[in-house]
Amino acid sequence: METIQISVRALVEFLLRSGDLDNRTGGWADKEAMQKGSRIHRKIQKRMGGDYQAEVALSYEKTYEHFLLKVDGRADGIFVDDGIDTIDEIKGTYLPLDKLEEPVPVHLAQAKCYAYIYGLQNQKETMKITMTYVSLETEEVKRFPQIYQMSQLDVWFHGMLDEYYKWADFQYEWHQTRNISMVGLEFPFPYREGQKKLVGDVYRTILREKQLFVNAPTGVGKTLSTIFPAVRAVGEGKGDKIFYLTAKTITRTVAEEAFQILREKGLRYKAITLTSKEKMCVCDEVDCNPVSCPRAKGHFDRVNEAVFSLLQDYDIFSREMLLEKSREWEVCPYEMQLDIATWVDAVICDYNYVFDPVVRLRRFFGEGVPKGNHIFLIDEAHNLVDRGREMFSAEICKEDFLEMKRLLKPYPLLKKLPKALEKCNRQLLVYKRECEQECTEMATVGDFILSMLNLCGELEELLQEQKEGELRKKALEFYFQVRAFINIYELLDDNYLIYTRHTASERFILKLFCVNPAVNLQECLNRGRSTVFFSATLLPVQYYKKMFSTNPDDYATYAQSPFDPDNRKLLISREVSTRYTRRGVEEYTRIAGCIYRVIREKRGNYLIFFPSYRFLEDVAEVFVDNYQKKLEERGSFTMLRQQMGMSEQEREEFLKSFETAEKGNETGTEENTLAGFCVMGGIFSEGIDLDGERLIGAVVVGTGIPQVNAERELLKKYFDRHGENGFNYAYRFPGMNKVLQSAGRVIRTMEDRGVIILLDERFAQWEYRQLFPVEWADARICSQQEITRELQEFWKCEETSTVTEPVDEGE
Repeated sequence: METIQISVRALVEFLLRSGDLDNRTGGWADKEAMQKGSRIHRKIQKRMGGDYQAEVALSYEKTYEHFLLKVDGRADGIFVDDGIDTIDEIKGTYLPLDKLEEPVPVHLAQAKCYAYIYGLQNQKETMKITMTYVSLETEEVKRFPQIYQMSQLDVWFHGMLDEYYKWADFQYEWHQTRNISMVGLEFPFPYREGQKKLVGDVYRTILREKQLFVNAPTGVGKTLSTIFPAVRAVGEGKGDKIFYLTAKTITRTVAEEAFQILREKGLRYKAITLTSKEKMCVCDEVDCNPVSCPRAKGHFDRVNEAVFSLLQDYDIFSREMLLEKSREWEVCPYEMQLDIATWVDAVICDYNYVFDPVVRLRRFFGEGVPKGNHIFLIDEAHNLVDRGREMFSAEICKEDFLEMKRLLKPYPLLKKLPKALEKCNRQLLVYKRECEQECTEMATVGDFILSMLNLCGELEELLQEQKEGELRKKALEFYFQVRAFINIYELLDDNYLIYTRHTASERFILKLFCVNPAVNLQECLNRGRSTVFFSATLLPVQYYKKMFSTNPDDYATYAQSPFDPDNRKLLISREVSTRYTRRGVEEYTRIAGCIYRVIREKRGNYLIFFPSYRFLEDVAEVFVDNYQKKLEERGSFTMLRQQMGMSEQEREEFLKSFETAEKGNETGTEENTLAGFCVMGGIFSEGIDLDGERLIGAVVVGTGIPQVNAERELLKKYFDRHGENGFNYAYRFPGMNKVLQSAGRVIRTMEDRGVIILLDERFAQWEYRQLFPVEWADARICSQQEITRELQEFWKCEETSTVTEPVDEGE
């Protein structure tokens, strides 16, 4: 029989919720406190004496006609009090304990479940429950004891199971439907070179509960090659749910299309794409309470019925569909999508829903939630280095404390909060005086954290009293900053640096900087069964293994490119440099001349990538002055420049220009040449597909090395201290990844032909050549004259090739 498993916590939270969705009630504080409970639990448990049993695993099973329902969890403590077996349920809180008059109903329900299961297994007639609440600031304890007869608990507990039965029965019936649809399901297309091996590698990784690093060049079809074996593994019971994690919206769309392709082959599979609260909110401003949002009123009274109804009728849950259905049911679309995610087979979402300590899906990855049988597919995994550092770092600004004090001046009755703010501000002032340079490392900030804990308690009191208004809004924003800082402090280990810095805008920052996020990422991934990291630029793989994983036995594979190497010409110019010491009009002129020589050999669309906006503008000015007129004399020529902070509409118009130019070339109405000047690592350097004639060449100017700054230098020094090449980790590896991503915009399909030109003499050095992908083994190092001859030879076979001008040595 199939076993359907649910934790005690998930069961009671799901069934007992009711009433309004309300961000004013303090629920935000309770959720954060739960994440800190483990440390407090251990302290309380140690104080209880030798007869106290801590962290007792409990499980109950009930057999139905077609499936076995298993409810399990872990009681914080079990001991004997006045001759009665007692369940101890410990909860940490930042709220003052004198404000707590009775146990939170959901907390009490958890303890009642444990009491019933333990009493049943040990033939007890009476059980006692002690709800133990602990102040996370002062560690003060408040207890609520209560005695129950087993007959009472039996009726209550089975009433809960009866209410949950329809959900468990739905899950069983759906799994039967889904698994039957997989019988005979084959890969939907003929395998490309390297694709069948990749599918097998992913499947074996899931089977063995391991982690796999995949470097899969463009064209391999890595999305379908990872989703298909994962789907088959779920159907065979080797996984419960697929989490397809991405960093960008465009890759989420590709994942949706892959599932749709399999559905067209007969697969029944429920999948949802999660969207941020800001994009799902139907109000002008995100403020989740009945006063600001009519749907928040009675949300929990309607949402379970809405979710159950939608699960019966739909397999695909897109943003548009969820917005429409949430309107019909008058519920919050964001919260409804999270509930639906519990029941579907695949969740397509951003990295932060699994990793971010603040945003992660607590129903799957929260404190006390049992390990799941999840499969994590992490797309464009090269982005996870910076995203991981960002998610597990935190910073606070001294000036924000002063601003908060200023906001409190009209409220003279608030005495403690201003004092708590001033204490933190004084400590930050000491750090500021000690920070004589732009950036200063620190050994510890333990005393400051104690002050921040006190501040947290005072802020929560204010938020409990101020239910609405501008002060509450500002205080809540500030509270979340403080809470995030304290939470990250709990994670501090050898993978962190603490530093202070002065910003250009004369603000003073204290930062907890996660240099290597591997430990934190791995802790999240351990909540599942297996993980596949994949990208077209996961090189060098040992670097990414060190950044993402703590396992010594992870697998790695390199998928062969299916593209004909004769369709791509890769050239390196040894005569230009983007080193800071070489930058100037002379070097910009040389670079602009090389770009001109590439473009003039073949009419079509080109992307030119630069290391920064400043560099882009400097070279663009020289290019316009010296070469734009020459290109215009040869036919239609358009030059576009990426701007900082482009809107979504501006971005779309930029890309649309490439389609318009392609249509002109196809119809022969006009000989078009389009050059888009862009920035490496920006919005046009990855995640876009310009196949066919929409893009025939990319010129990559420079090695992509990040700009030298205080934080990069801290990274370099950190890895030097830990026996690695600090320059590689802080500069060269991240830079080369941007180069590979930019170059990867060319050659997107089997029919594409194009050129890639790398402009920097450092690309000829061994330190960079060793970072090239296997398919770049044919790269040629050339002078500018040799580049012209190579391009002429490459384009010679094209029907649209043009007569080239003789090379002018002075250009």
